[in-house]
Amino acid sequence: MTEVNTEKLNELTGHVMNQTAGAVGVLLAYMGHELGLYRAMADGGPMLSDELAAATNTSPRYVLEWLNANVAGGYLAHDPLTDKFHITPEQEVLFANDGQAGCMQGFFQVVVAAYLGEERNRDAFRTDEGIPWTSQHPCVFEGTRRLYEPLYEASLLSEWLPALDGVQAKLEGGARVADIGCGHGAATIIMAKAFPRSEFHGYDFHESSIETAAQHAEKAGAANVKFEVANSKSLPTGEFDFLTMFDSLHDMGDPIGIASHLRTALKGDGTLMLVEPLAGDTVEENAHPLGQAFYGLSALFCTAISKSQEVGLALGAQAGPKRLSAVLTEGGFSSAEKVLTSGANMIIEAKP
Repeated sequence: MTEVNTEKLNELTGHVMNQTAGAVGVLLAYMGHELGLYRAMADGGPMLSDELAAATNTSPRYVLEWLNANVAGGYLAHDPLTDKFHITPEQEVLFANDGQAGCMQGFFQVVVAAYLGEERNRDAFRTDEGIPWTSQHPCVFEGTRRLYEPLYEASLLSEWLPALDGVQAKLEGGARVADIGCGHGAATIIMAKAFPRSEFHGYDFHESSIETAAQHAEKAGAANVKFEVANSKSLPTGEFDFLTMFDSLHDMGDPIGIASHLRTALKGDGTLMLVEPLAGDTVEENAHPLGQAFYGLSALFCTAISKSQEVGLALGAQAGPKRLSAVLTEGGFSSAEKVLTSGANMIIEAKP
């Protein structure tokens, strides 16, 4: 065995200890949202632990330990003079403001779902079998929407669509649009509300997600959007001015085959907007916390979901712009180029 460098060992141990603490912190943070603890602190100001427990109808002893763990992790603050706990404005953004840009609760929910499915993922590693999207824990579906919807709200209309050649003008004038792999329909509904002259169709093979998307659309008053259960290869040909795929292509078993069909679904002057998790083209470019998170979730969800379908190419959530553009051109698109990076996403524009 090569001699161990004590300094490097200590450094690595500290790094892993920080990540272990964070893993526990994520679970407690998710529980804190579900129990209403963060929201009560944001609304009620500094509180003793007993006061927070009374306000949320929870156990005082459990709440005290939860509060102490949050303070130790920097998730909450504590005044030793008054023994009261409080949430700073910055902590409120991350932990209490669900549905708003910057809140991490959707991410936390997806991570919790990963832990719940650990045994099944372990088996998949041994058997090389896939795990279908339809078999995932319900937390995955809801957590994915909660994770991405605020990002779409913040950037889709203001940055992503304006970066595409001529698309916004078409949408304003009235276009026929399909959102492929729409899930709960967050992005589809945002676009439909912004462009009432256009006609939007959301397609997904997951029946439960389509039902939820339809409910969200009705609640939002988006009458110009229709959600349907459909396979990505079943779209009618030559009917759409604009196609979108939000964080979904890398989950699909046959992305090249799907790209080939989507190209035929577009009109000759149409555009495909591919939104994918931000990534470089090499593992070294992705060697940072966001890359670690996306690679990890890809190992637990994206790869398994893709392998459960025909072909099972398993692009992964960090495929990178070169590989993604190559998939689209192999599928018959004449061009596919990254036009923008924004937050945790990158935008690729493809033409038939």
